[in-house]
Amino acid sequence: MPDRILDAHTSDPKSMGWMEGLPPPPGKRLAWARADHMRFPTHRHAFSRMREFLPSARVGRGNAVWELPVALRDDLDSLRFITLDDGRELTWGESLAANFTDAILVLHRGTVIYERYFGTTRRDTPHIAFSVTKSFVGTIAEMLVHEGRLDPAAPIAELLPELARSGFADATLRQVMDMTTALDFSEDYTDANSGIGAMSNALGLTPRAPGYAGPTDVYAFLPTVRKQGEHGERFTYRTCNTEVLGWIVARTEGKRLDQVMSERIWQPLGMEQDADFLLDPTGMPFAGGGLNPVLRDLARFGEAMRLGGQGNGGQAIHAAAVESIRAGGSRAAFAPAGYTYLPEGSYRSQWWMMPGNSGAFSARGIHGQTIYIDPAAELVIARFGSHPVAAGSGNDPVSLPAFRAVAQHLRNA
Repeated sequence: MPDRILDAHTSDPKSMGWMEGLPPPPGKRLAWARADHMRFPTHRHAFSRMREFLPSARVGRGNAVWELPVALRDDLDSLRFITLDDGRELTWGESLAANFTDAILVLHRGTVIYERYFGTTRRDTPHIAFSVTKSFVGTIAEMLVHEGRLDPAAPIAELLPELARSGFADATLRQVMDMTTALDFSEDYTDANSGIGAMSNALGLTPRAPGYAGPTDVYAFLPTVRKQGEHGERFTYRTCNTEVLGWIVARTEGKRLDQVMSERIWQPLGMEQDADFLLDPTGMPFAGGGLNPVLRDLARFGEAMRLGGQGNGGQAIHAAAVESIRAGGSRAAFAPAGYTYLPEGSYRSQWWMMPGNSGAFSARGIHGQTIYIDPAAELVIARFGSHPVAAGSGNDPVSLPAFRAVAQHLRNA
């Protein structure tokens, strides 16, 4: 069946029967060597099984779990909204399939009011969060800034001498955190020869082409990134910034990023399960997109950010760090990036500031991974997805008005 006619129902990984059988028959086996974990429709199974395809480390949880009260509501599925691209009217319930949702949870005032799982994703299933990972890393970096352990004005060459001859050298830490660096690096997921394609080769995310002679780990790749333009003038989304930031966090703490994540976020927030963190060939975690948590732990992080860093009975994340993030970045620097569905948005410390006057902000990852926080509505939405289109343009026209419809409904409730 050609990919182009598969929808969320006909591509359901459970219905497809991927990796079922003892052993699975040849036609149902998925393999890293074919990049089955990164292509539709097989990625719909793989995104909830990434540690079966790539090496990973564990982000350990603590002993005490932050319990989330549950009071499920039945009034969300019928909420209606208008899509941003073609003006269709959809319901919240219909939007889940439209966006190839694997799992979704809605918190209102800290209580789980809606929770659904699809395909092979379950409550105890770690799922790849892709670039939502960036927001965890950016938050830790802000914590180190507010502890006085990192200077946001420090040049990268001072923090990482290994990058003294790269395009990052004269960028400041703040410019890396807010992605206002000027680099010769394209984030075009459809172009194997783009900057993100080259970095993926170094990472080993998918098989390299025969005869590949480029860098074979992320830390060999980063020094090859060249400067293009002047740092600080405009926002351009580039995952290589987060790899630099993750390297700085690890070096500052003197610990690998998975351990830092455990000590700084997983244990203080009382996460209910360990997370998986994908590794590059050196054994270093993929800071720009390698975190695999369960859905409820994604929601816990969002709730702590909504509450100014409070969670699990205490101040788990520095309040000043959260305040800095929620203040947002430069709208003037963000505007030239041309995000049609994010007018008047901005970017700060690896978080996206959303349009409107509710103070909403979001962590966003390819194929539909999301934490959406609307403080005015006392709302957190956590979602895993496996949309065929990697870029946000694939699901934003449906997701953003759907999230706003829920926020408006809860404000009026």
